[in-house]
Amino acid sequence: MQESVGSGITRPLAWRKEQLGRLISLVEQHEQDVLEALKTDLGKPGTEAFFEIVALRQELKFTRRNLRRWMRAKRVPVPVALSPGKAQVMAEPLGCVLVIGPWNYPFQLTLRPLISALAAGNTAVLKPSEHAPAVAGLIAKLVAEHFEPDVVRVEQGDGAVAAQLVAMPFDHIFFTGGGNIGRKVLAGAAANLTPVTLELGGKSPALVLQGANLGVSARRLIWGKGINAGQTCIAPDHLLVESDLYADLVNALRNERLAMYGEEPLASDQLGKIINEQQFNRLEKLLETARANGRILIGGEISREQRRIAPTVIEVNDRQDPLMSEELFGPLLPMLRMGNLSDALQAIRRQGKPLALYLFGGSEAQQHEVLNTTSSGGVCLNDVVMQAGIPELPFGGVGASGMGSYHGHNGFKTFSHYKAVLKRGFRFDFKLRYPPYSVDLNVLRRIAG
Repeated sequence: MQESVGSGITRPLAWRKEQLGRLISLVEQHEQDVLEALKTDLGKPGTEAFFEIVALRQELKFTRRNLRRWMRAKRVPVPVALSPGKAQVMAEPLGCVLVIGPWNYPFQLTLRPLISALAAGNTAVLKPSEHAPAVAGLIAKLVAEHFEPDVVRVEQGDGAVAAQLVAMPFDHIFFTGGGNIGRKVLAGAAANLTPVTLELGGKSPALVLQGANLGVSARRLIWGKGINAGQTCIAPDHLLVESDLYADLVNALRNERLAMYGEEPLASDQLGKIINEQQFNRLEKLLETARANGRILIGGEISREQRRIAPTVIEVNDRQDPLMSEELFGPLLPMLRMGNLSDALQAIRRQGKPLALYLFGGSEAQQHEVLNTTSSGGVCLNDVVMQAGIPELPFGGVGASGMGSYHGHNGFKTFSHYKAVLKRGFRFDFKLRYPPYSVDLNVLRRIAG
């Protein structure tokens, strides 16, 4: 697969567009199969599952429309000392890349990096998550039907298979998942000096300040925590709320949860399920500890048989609470009272750089303070999750939430090497540059500025 790239077969625009066309056919022709697989693995409502397909369609359309421009070599001015000459930067494919997909959005987040990889002229090996077996099997079947095996192929298996793949000399590894596995991927890639993109997560905070419309804010927060049963890397992980707004926001959250999921949310067809028993047990333990302490403000409904947990808001008074120790990745929403904004931002900085940060309300000065004194993969004001839907915006983490980014042109750049090229003629070959050097250093200093 690396030889295909090295030989130049994948360089032309026509080859790249052909591969993107194959991926379009894969997505368009098997929509119902995808919806059913996502329902099997994650219990996703049809609308939520459909948006995995929509995200791919939008990315494919945007990429095809802009690909010729992205591929175009960029001219660079040549200094007078090197004239006459022509300099440019060329985007070339890296080679054969490995994409390791996650289980939470197993179709979209396995194939979306593939769009960028193919657009940049690479071949690829896909390793879908074994924790979403219906989707993994479907991806393997569809890729074999739509692509030549020396362009894209799928390797299925557990973590041991992933470790074996990571140890191979790929030209790039793109991993989406949790931080613990991300560290193993990075360590494994180091042996071959393989560059790595890590799309991880973190405890993404949401701050609610004066000036926020509490009804709309509550609706967006419950939606962001409820989609995919909270198993979204950029879901709001916890709330920091000004004390004067606390009680009113609790009431608003209660009303919006009722409007979305009804009196019996576990019976709602709008609620997904937790991916597996291991994740369910982890969330159940956190929930039951909060229940025993009488800190459940809204919800708390749980069904082991269905592997479902309703969106639940929990009062937290101490950052040492178990709910605040790691990314929740589930429908539990801790809610803390916030005093001084600067102190709250300082606490956020101590906790590590999250993948997303959300701010509802606040003055313009407070918004600037949040933007200028925190670091995160992205920021969204007065909404959640929606920043990921804009192809022109880079999507990626910083620090513990990841390294590298993709979507749109950023994905093309991630899977490309930008090669510097200088072309000069044979005239004007001044002997001053060659030994034995005869130019006085004071003259060189004046020339060099």
